[in-house]
Amino acid sequence: MENENRIRKIQAHPLFRELCEKLREAEQNRIFCRHTMEHFLDVARLMYIYSLEDGANLPKDLIYAAALLHDLGRLEQLTGGRPHEVAGADVAEEILRDCGFEAPEIRAVQAAILAHRNPESAGKDRLGSYLYRADKGARSCYLCSARELCNWPEEKKNLWITY
Repeated sequence: MENENRIRKIQAHPLFRELCEKLREAEQNRIFCRHTMEHFLDVARLMYIYSLEDGANLPKDLIYAAALLHDLGRLEQLTGGRPHEVAGADVAEEILRDCGFEAPEIRAVQAAILAHRNPESAGKDRLGSYLYRADKGARSCYLCSARELCNWPEEKKNLWITY
């Protein structure tokens, strides 16, 4: 129950809530994939499924922490140009510390966030590799009306349901 409470603390954390709301507002007219709580939860659930399928035995709260926090730096990228994985790792440190995560857990989540856009970096870290895979897998490109305008290469787009 304590680990579940840490995820609830993230959800209730004032900075998490503030950044989620500001990001929602900033992206409300975005025609491409948005970085919303729905996306964060889709990523968390896919990460958890992948870890179960692989027998990875990763702590569920670390999976959810990484997924919930991985795109929170998007606002800083939109407003100031700082890469969102770098800004997100910084924000994650503050939120995770406030929510009772230990220093090694914080570093693990930060490493996953920093690697989630780069398959080479993500591949060096199990949590990061699941975050990378789930972040991409959570996108429904096959339903997207802006698919033709998207700058993702065709080979990265999710044009089929995979399982």
